[in-house]
Amino acid sequence: MHRLPPPDPRTSHPGSPGIPRRRLLLCASAAALLAAGCSTEGDGDGGHEDGGPAQRPAAAPSGVLGANFNEDPGEVSFARLRGVSASWVRGFLPMPQADRGPVREQRAVAALLAAHEQHYGTVLSLKFPYRQRALPAPGSRAMEAELARVEKAARAVLGKVDILVIGNEPFLESRRADREGPALNTFYEHVAEHVVTHRRKHFPEGCRTRLYMGALNHLDDPAERTAATRRWLGFVHGAPEIEGVDIHPHVTSLDAAQHYLDYVVPRLRSDQKFLATEFSLVRHWRAHLRDRIPPRFARRYDVAPDTRVWQLLKTAVDTPFPQEKWDAFLSASPWFHKNRHYLRDQVQRFRDTGKLAVATYGVAQADAMVRDIGPDKQPWLLNSVYATRTVRAHEDGATGHTTAWYDDFAALQRPRDRRPVRTSPTST
Repeated sequence: MHRLPPPDPRTSHPGSPGIPRRRLLLCASAAALLAAGCSTEGDGDGGHEDGGPAQRPAAAPSGVLGANFNEDPGEVSFARLRGVSASWVRGFLPMPQADRGPVREQRAVAALLAAHEQHYGTVLSLKFPYRQRALPAPGSRAMEAELARVEKAARAVLGKVDILVIGNEPFLESRRADREGPALNTFYEHVAEHVVTHRRKHFPEGCRTRLYMGALNHLDDPAERTAATRRWLGFVHGAPEIEGVDIHPHVTSLDAAQHYLDYVVPRLRSDQKFLATEFSLVRHWRAHLRDRIPPRFARRYDVAPDTRVWQLLKTAVDTPFPQEKWDAFLSASPWFHKNRHYLRDQVQRFRDTGKLAVATYGVAQADAMVRDIGPDKQPWLLNSVYATRTVRAHEDGATGHTTAWYDDFAALQRPRDRRPVRTSPTST
């Protein structure tokens, strides 16, 4: 057992040097679950059992900004979350992983269970990857297999995570033929009804885990506001135990994101809210990857003036910059500098609707973001609060960051949203 050092928001990694970063939250999860005395028997997944104590639902979140790691929690330590005062965290589980061992041990779930034990608010999205094959029909063997995976996930997380989102990005993770016909809606409605039934059975007196459907993409494009998206929102509106819908506005501007709000908010019930578990200006960044780097930056750092933005990003990944060089590049780039308060402004627009439950923003650069960088790769790495792959660690060990996002993320945290986050005294 390795004792954690005192909390330090500057520290990039609070665990022992002998523990690989990717194992940190998984190990913390194991320690926290053992300390809490959670069952590892019975249903085979360490989850709830029939006849267990009823759980009083937690207070509904409203207007919260948390941290998102998608499926890769490897760079998301508790110290980094503390560094920006985050008290909520979100990830997703690709459902095929439910067949690869206990769900509670899958990376995203383990990280969220560890965060739950530390009193963080938690959001888990269930991802159903069906881009290369047809969605199962109700009653088919394929649907039975999918529902068995859903059952495994439900046993592992219901009563623990605060929010369970049924679907990650259904309209991107399915075939066009299924999106244009009834198959997509039928599949997700069937899964949702199964989860609702499961929760009623195992938590007849209430469950802390709230259910949402998610997430809708490309609603800024009129062609993507279809009969299927209308049916999706109609189902959400008519399902008493579904508390709202998730949206993922990866857009070119704040005005583009406004189309999401204008489309979704009026279709919610008065008692429903929306999530925005992913959002960014990544499509705006991508439009500038072939731009030349700023001339004054090129002169100051002796970089060839005809270097393109994507080439500079690749250089930063190959040989991470000092913090001041990363800041200088972004502040000298008009396409970024003019949007330096995007995070602040977007969250404010979400909150102004009065219907935001939780929004989560990318907290760290992950492996997939920096692999095969080129002029056509989505530059997700420009979204992250912590620039873990493009900025070298400070001399005092502090993690590099994208200053605009780092400062505004922390400033957007509200005292009433903060949970009594604690630090586990030990980790394996």
